Amino acid sequence: MAIAELDDAAAELGPLLRDTARVVETLCRPEQTYVCMWSHGRDARKHLHITVQPVTAEVRARYGGLRSEQLRARMLADGHEPDFTEVEQFCGQARELFRAITDGSAEHRS
Repeated sequence: MAIAELDDAAAELGPLLRDTARVVETLCRPEQTYVCMWSHGRDARKHLHITVQPVTAEVRARYGGLRSEQLRARMLADGHEPDFTEVEQFCGQARELFRAITDGSAEHRS
């Protein structure tokens, strides 16, 4: 799967990424938000990954000031996983914000 292979789903992708970035920025207050995409499989494209990642000064300092793909690669290699309770809390807050965004969008279309 690749972006070029998307059909009807492509029309939904832009607003979804925008709304996801808004939620991440509201909850995390990062200096930057990275949106990364890659498509891969063992020998050919098989599936699509899209990451919306908040990048704070604290994260950059923890990884020696790295940015962009170097930061992402180091974070993946590090294997650090966030606390499960913190992830659940973040997801609950994100769900509420997505609902608010979705409800607000529906009101604007009416």
